[in-house]
Amino acid sequence: MSPTPDQRLLAASVAGDSVGVRAALRDGARVTARDAELRTPLLLAALGSHVDAARALVAAGADVNAQDLREDSPWLVTGVTGSVAMMRVLLPAGPDLTLRNRFGGISVIPASERGHAEYVRAVLAETDTDVDHVNRLGWTALLEAVILGDGGRAHQEVVEVLLAAGATPDLADGDGVTPLTHAERRGFTVIAHLLRQAESAALPHHPGTPS
Repeated sequence: MSPTPDQRLLAASVAGDSVGVRAALRDGARVTARDAELRTPLLLAALGSHVDAARALVAAGADVNAQDLREDSPWLVTGVTGSVAMMRVLLPAGPDLTLRNRFGGISVIPASERGHAEYVRAVLAETDTDVDHVNRLGWTALLEAVILGDGGRAHQEVVEVLLAAGATPDLADGDGVTPLTHAERRGFTVIAHLLRQAESAALPHHPGTPS
């Protein structure tokens, strides 16, 4: 039995076959089609960072906010993959920047956890993403970069970007532990230094005291 247009569209989206995506759409495939895990063609394309396929799907009206069984959406997974190109393809489709994944997080949080510094920089510069959003674990993007990062250059850069974008340096987790304390406990000396500087800069300045 030949695959249906919907099945062809899903398969082409997984493969990043933009020609196949367009052909399936011409043959009547629905951009709202779902696989067994309720993933749409656009989500499948986003997961694979298949930009051209995603561009065709967005042009056909695909929903950038449609979530699957795992509560992933095309927009949310850009934070997982760290694809700035995909992020920019999806922006015109009107992503809901407050939509949360299964952990209660928004895209900047998994991006920070994984050390996707360029994505973090781009999403904060080009959208109104809440840099201090707190997920169900009680963690912000800054906390995730410290707690789940490795302290290396990528995560140092993420911390720099988050702080430059206005992240609150001493916003503690659900147990009252600040990013600085986490960094010190893990021996992340560079990140700890960045956080100390940010905390110091955030302190109110009193007249008569040195700047």
